[in-house]
Amino acid sequence: MSILSWLENQRKLKLLNAPNYSQQESDGSQGLWTRCDHCGVILYIKHLKENQRVCFGCGYHLQMSSTERIDYLIDTGTWRPFDETVSPCDPLEFKDQKPYTERLKDAQERTGLQDAVQTGTGLLDGIPVALGVMDFTFMGGSMGSVVGEKITRLIEYATQEGLPVILVCASGGARMQEGILSLMQMAKISAALHVHQNCAKLLYISVLTSPTTGGVTASFAMLGDLIFAEPKALIGFAGRRVIEQTLQEQLPDDFQTAEYLLHHGLLDLIVPRSFLKQALSETLTLYKEAPLKVQGQIPYGQRGPLTKIREEQLRRFIQSPKNPNYKHLVTEFEELLTALTGEKTSIDSLTSDNLQKAFDLACNTQTRLDWLQVNENKISIRPVFK
Repeated sequence: MSILSWLENQRKLKLLNAPNYSQQESDGSQGLWTRCDHCGVILYIKHLKENQRVCFGCGYHLQMSSTERIDYLIDTGTWRPFDETVSPCDPLEFKDQKPYTERLKDAQERTGLQDAVQTGTGLLDGIPVALGVMDFTFMGGSMGSVVGEKITRLIEYATQEGLPVILVCASGGARMQEGILSLMQMAKISAALHVHQNCAKLLYISVLTSPTTGGVTASFAMLGDLIFAEPKALIGFAGRRVIEQTLQEQLPDDFQTAEYLLHHGLLDLIVPRSFLKQALSETLTLYKEAPLKVQGQIPYGQRGPLTKIREEQLRRFIQSPKNPNYKHLVTEFEELLTALTGEKTSIDSLTSDNLQKAFDLACNTQTRLDWLQVNENKISIRPVFK
């Protein structure tokens, strides 16, 4: 046996006999002290949390968990989480040094989350918002199918309820263990944001933290009506070394930092963490009270299933017959019944059979195509139905 082979065997033997420390014990957040990633100063964890994980020495913004961000941004007792039980699967049966399912299990046990994002609604200084916060401690905040689905559901819910959307991004990009399925989330989220922003004319604010890279930067992170960022945050698509090797040029020292992007027009504002809630609150207040705000419309076919909250709103709406909108709705519905039955029908003389026919007619694919006015992108009741 050669000396190199013997040394290699000894190295493997030491690795096999090494004590197996749990991830919780090696996690710096579980101890008493940690070190600043920028200046190297030793920081007491308790005091660091009280300072919102901002270094006392240099002001560098350390990584913050999604739970801590929610506690800071949302008013106490108003947070209502969405889709907490949605958990990722392994459609590709991916395996590298260990199976993808084991990586998921380890990350879930370490963070207490099902995936790398928390979504929900709450009050921000008394203003209702839909909030999504990514967590970098869960597999680097990578965007898989569950992350894309939860963010899309949040945006669609906010579109239906007329809420502004705030997404706090911290991600290494698309999750490679899910392959093309993770890349599809970029288009899915972008499509939901298109309806929210361009059709419903609702506000979307993107908050970029360190790091925000890869597929997240290439999709919803840069689609905000307003894009905020934390100081010195790492924001980019490809890595610095890859760009340097491709261009064969030396990049500036501050390349892919929030300050560099602000200087080149890719960001709207750099906000220190201690002022982020105030900045968001003032922005939302200005948006809410804007005098020339355009009223948007949700395109036909984009409405999701009837939620319990929406069902209760409709029930209360029906119980208020003096409302002008109620009278207009009843008139249109009676016109629909008249066209269906061939004789003038009032809502008072409505039978269950006619009601079922009206619902079948409204849900029929061909009928919906006949109702759709493509030029105006609206639905109108026509006197004749096929």
